[in-house]
Amino acid sequence: MLTIIKKNLFNLCASLIFIYFLFSLLSGERGLISLYEKDKILKELNIENSEIVKKIENLQVKNSLLKDNVDIDFVEILIRDKFVFGKEGETIYIINNNENKN
Repeated sequence: MLTIIKKNLFNLCASLIFIYFLFSLLSGERGLISLYEKDKILKELNIENSEIVKKIENLQVKNSLLKDNVDIDFVEILIRDKFVFGKEGETIYIINNNENKN
């Protein structure tokens, strides 16, 4: 038995080292499975980042309308939206999109 192990010692060590590297390649914090998971998280964060950038740009445009040169039309739109305010003789219709339809 001992002579067989001595003859095949190189093959045994090489196969154990190969199994170790194969296991390390696939699993662990730096493995392929972890790489794919982190890539998926990165794509989701990039999408979320682009949405936030669009919201910031929209807010900057609205803020610029209220800064130096006040846009009267924009202020009127804000007053009508926030306070449901109208002029004399106007009829205001409020449409709720969240109503349950049966």
